[in-house]
Amino acid sequence: MAAKGATGASVGPAGVGATKGVASQLPPQELAYRSPGEVLHDHLSGLMSSLQAKGLSREESLVALFPKTVLPYETYEDTMAALLSGAHLLFFGPSGSGKTNLAKELWDLFPKSAWVVDGCPLMDHPGSVVDPVASEEYPPCPVCARRFSTDGTPEGFDAKRVDPSKVPVRRISLREGFGFARIQGSSEVFPDHLTGNINLLKLEQVGDPMSPLVLEPGKLLQANRGFLLVDEIGKLPLGTQNVLLQALQEGTVTPAKSRESFPSRFVAVCTSNLSDLDNINDPLSDRLTSVHVEFNHAHGRNRRIVEMARAGSTPSQWAPEVLLDAGVRVIELWREKMSDDNPDVGEVGSNRTLIDVGYRMEAFAKLKGHPWPTFDDLRAGLLHGMRGRIRARSGDSFEQNSRLVSEFVDRHTEEAVKRSATLYWCRFFRDRLKGNRSDGEGVVSEGRRLSKDAALVAKVIGGEPLFPRFQEFTKWVAEHERLPSGVSPVDAAVGEFALLDKFSLFSCEEGGDEHE
Repeated sequence: MAAKGATGASVGPAGVGATKGVASQLPPQELAYRSPGEVLHDHLSGLMSSLQAKGLSREESLVALFPKTVLPYETYEDTMAALLSGAHLLFFGPSGSGKTNLAKELWDLFPKSAWVVDGCPLMDHPGSVVDPVASEEYPPCPVCARRFSTDGTPEGFDAKRVDPSKVPVRRISLREGFGFARIQGSSEVFPDHLTGNINLLKLEQVGDPMSPLVLEPGKLLQANRGFLLVDEIGKLPLGTQNVLLQALQEGTVTPAKSRESFPSRFVAVCTSNLSDLDNINDPLSDRLTSVHVEFNHAHGRNRRIVEMARAGSTPSQWAPEVLLDAGVRVIELWREKMSDDNPDVGEVGSNRTLIDVGYRMEAFAKLKGHPWPTFDDLRAGLLHGMRGRIRARSGDSFEQNSRLVSEFVDRHTEEAVKRSATLYWCRFFRDRLKGNRSDGEGVVSEGRRLSKDAALVAKVIGGEPLFPRFQEFTKWVAEHERLPSGVSPVDAAVGEFALLDKFSLFSCEEGGDEHE
């Protein structure tokens, strides 16, 4: 027969699949208190072991934990080392490098299932109420201390005297506001946003403004037992930073109008742009392990960022691979050649711009009535995407930075397209034609004939067995590019070939061995 909980509700044994019960039914491993850092440590270690058991190397397993971000391997390694050591994190780096996305992935990894004291506003761990050792190190919240004390006061609470069969528990899934909270850094985020406010309805019922029962939990209390994400921490006022510091130091928060402190234990992951690092006060910075999240230097990783972003949408028109690749190269050149001292153009080389360029290029092609983007559309897309990321502080500064971007695009776009076209041809030549010069010359000859004769293209599209060598190039394009419905692989191959004919020398003698 089912047991009766403290609330009188009929509950079953708190085993696998159960969502409600009493503390006495919990197995020892669930009743033993583990901090959020320990919970995450054990979970990450288990995931790594599981992936390696499937045959992945240690490096592959680590990267596999972060499927939504593309960052240098060292960033993942530094992040994992910090978490496994129980540290809180500060991701810092240039704007748009992927800091917030990485922080979100860590929340995705955080175990969501947790047993809590049913009815506790801060989701106290059952062990804090019934385990004398745990309650000494991790005291329950003032609400639970009163609730389970012998006389209704915090002083009357003693875990040794609490009957576990009288403590109702519930298994929940951590979510926003319940084990997860996010703070967006701003000068308008005041301490009470983090600690909480008085709930007027509860105040009317309780009558005592100092009672813990009237507190509406703030962000730090909402994150208890779970995960806190602080975006742009350097933008928080110093007073607000000090509230966060108390939580990191002591695992508690003391609201301004409260007589008591409340548990606030979580894994904190913060982000900051380079320009805001000096605004983080030293004691708070000392509590965080800094991990530099920089832009990818490997071209292949930057291409993957773009491909992942574009994979989530159905293409309405075809965008030539050569032009998409060249757009990425121009942004990479900007990162390499332009100083990051000027915050007004800090976003110009961001991953957001990296992704935007292809979409802006396609937009200009549609506006101009082109069947697919051209070199001029790429240039227009670069200008529009990069200038759109300039921080406009004044008309004069915007115009000055806009000229800087325009001059850069004019100077480097053709260079980037030539590089992309050369590598595109070389990969086809070596991977598909196996370096056969005769076949390569045949593709070039047939491609030039087709480029000049729409009637011949129509015959090939119609299925006539013409231009067999160019047909190999057509297959290559179909396999390696995202072609929307309505775009023939032959048309796409002719369009891509026209770019190669204009911007490459169909030679792999110089730099053609590069597989970036």
